[in-house]
Amino acid sequence: MYDICCVGHITLDKVVTPQAVKHMAGGTSFYFSNAIRNMDVSYTLVTSLALSEMPVVEKLRGKGIEVHATTGGETVYFENIYSANQDHRTQRVLQKADPFTIEQLDEIDARVYHLGPLLADDISVGFIKALAQRGKLSLDAQGYLRKVEDKNVIAVDWPEKREALQYIHILKVNEHELEVLTGITDIREGAKVLNEWGVKEVVVTLGSMGSVIYTDGVYYQVPAYKPSEVVDATGCGDTYMAGYLYQRAKGKGFQESGEFAAAMASFKIESSGPFTGTEEDVLELLAKNRV
Repeated sequence: MYDICCVGHITLDKVVTPQAVKHMAGGTSFYFSNAIRNMDVSYTLVTSLALSEMPVVEKLRGKGIEVHATTGGETVYFENIYSANQDHRTQRVLQKADPFTIEQLDEIDARVYHLGPLLADDISVGFIKALAQRGKLSLDAQGYLRKVEDKNVIAVDWPEKREALQYIHILKVNEHELEVLTGITDIREGAKVLNEWGVKEVVVTLGSMGSVIYTDGVYYQVPAYKPSEVVDATGCGDTYMAGYLYQRAKGKGFQESGEFAAAMASFKIESSGPFTGTEEDVLELLAKNRV
């Protein structure tokens, strides 16, 4: 029995910033797995990608990450273009992968499954319903709000949201995704609506403005921890959720879990590529900020 299982495609990412153009592996599953690998938790990743990209999986395994990988079809290929404002990016999809099937998780038992769809058809509502019978579901909503037209990523609503969200225990959205899903710009009101639709823990990340967690009628305001420098924001939300779910798996409260997650995201933004720190690094940063 795993504490946490992440389900999502590993991608090829082309990251364009004012400083440089870089090619790297990416996707929710990649950043989440790297961030949680140094934590004291039983973890596995379920992913799929083209056979030609298996060296990426072997690198993850070399870091001690347990990976269940299906090969065949294409690997998702994203182009992320960041302006000087790291909270804003333009995105294109140059290649798509096959959807996940519930059979890919036949041998996996986990207490929490974190779903990281990158595009709307990665994970079906039928998959969500079936997996909800096995454990708690955590979802990053971003993929359901992306439609690809002529390789451009168009922001769309999620038609099946009301049907699907009643099966989701923890939902992660940013302020833009919250507004698309609910039609509400007010963070607290929007979080309350998602809760009314069935989500038990609503996590709203607000970039440099911190984050808000809403559960059981209580709002938890989590600060952002200022990084020493802003290098690359790609994967910050995934790093946040790795920290949050890790702390929740250890039985920590919402505020404490959110603060740990925010500190991990702060570390991540200081360098290109995934989070490479340890739990001790995160706790040290939190201690400094409490002085």
